[in-house]
Amino acid sequence: MRRTRIFSILAVLVVLSMLLAACQPPATPTPPPAPTKAPAAAATATTAPTVAPTKAPEPTKPPEPTKPPATATAAPTVAPTKAPTATIPAPKCDKLPNMPTVAAGQLGSPEKPIVITFVPSGETGKITKAGNDIATCLNQMTGLNFKIEVGTTFAASIEAMGANKAQVGFLNTFSVLLAQAKYGIIPALAVMRNYTTNAIDPDKELGGKLQPFYKGQFIANKASNIKSFADLKGKTFCFVDPNSTSGYIIPQIVLKANGINPEKDFKAVQNAGSHNNVAIAVYKGDCDAGVTFVDVLTDTAANLKEKYPDITEKVTVFALTDRIPNDGVQFVKDLDPKLQAAITEGLLAMAKDPGGNAVLRGLYSINAFEKIDAKFYTAFADVLKKAGVDPASLVK
Repeated sequence: MRRTRIFSILAVLVVLSMLLAACQPPATPTPPPAPTKAPAAAATATTAPTVAPTKAPEPTKPPEPTKPPATATAAPTVAPTKAPTATIPAPKCDKLPNMPTVAAGQLGSPEKPIVITFVPSGETGKITKAGNDIATCLNQMTGLNFKIEVGTTFAASIEAMGANKAQVGFLNTFSVLLAQAKYGIIPALAVMRNYTTNAIDPDKELGGKLQPFYKGQFIANKASNIKSFADLKGKTFCFVDPNSTSGYIIPQIVLKANGINPEKDFKAVQNAGSHNNVAIAVYKGDCDAGVTFVDVLTDTAANLKEKYPDITEKVTVFALTDRIPNDGVQFVKDLDPKLQAAITEGLLAMAKDPGGNAVLRGLYSINAFEKIDAKFYTAFADVLKKAGVDPASLVK
């Protein structure tokens, strides 16, 4: 009986405890403990903590080595200053003794300056600058007044002298012959140049020596495969100007003597206007071949290599003309002999002065002048006549 009561009480207690447990919120299960990690073999294998550890102090940097002296300093990023070029002295244009004086309004006065005409055989801008420098220097040396003009063509300079619009000329050789025949102009000075030669010139030994003559050269674009006169047939060809001695007159004679008729055998012909322009046209392939003075490709006044550094590689010389008398300085026949003498003396003085000589070289590569008489070009004119070219007949 007593045992039965005890079991009854226990049963009630069990039921009550179950009811109470059912009314409580479910307990959050406790996660099983993380397994114990293996001890780290070294500090580098230690598990990273959730916050970054304080960085270990940086090791002390070793002192920088002593810099080498300035000569070993690395090259700066800016380009180094170019070495200074040689300074060209200014022309020495001191007043010459015993110069003529002119009254106001007379030729040579400020109101009526003496006009000098230059043929356009090179770059007009360079000729104009050099011409103005010559006029300024002559004014200071002689007391006379000058102004210049550059002819639009070779013939324009001839006609300027014929009409007395210009009293002094820097004419090329054939223009001198034409102007003599037509207007009686007076040759006074011949240009002397350090003779320019090339690889095929038989007068190579004269290279660099002052000479009163020059030659013309036939040039071709290397890609045209022109190596002789026979190869010119069917090609395009550049001359300089119909009044150019080495750029037209003499080449016409040479071409005909070598079986080439310029009027029939070329595919096309053009007059480029200057020796520079011929060389540039051949270089660019606008003309397969052409003719210039020797050697426009390397001439310092033309200075073509500055703009076309490979011009001597792309343009070749395949033939030369015979000797041609140099160009020079001429006067109209009615110019006062005293003025002629003053101008002649002034130009000779310029040629002897380093600064004045630099101006003349920049004009037409003039190295010196030589006084000449009216018959200086007669022998050359006779050669032309024998070849069927008579300047006198061309101006009628």
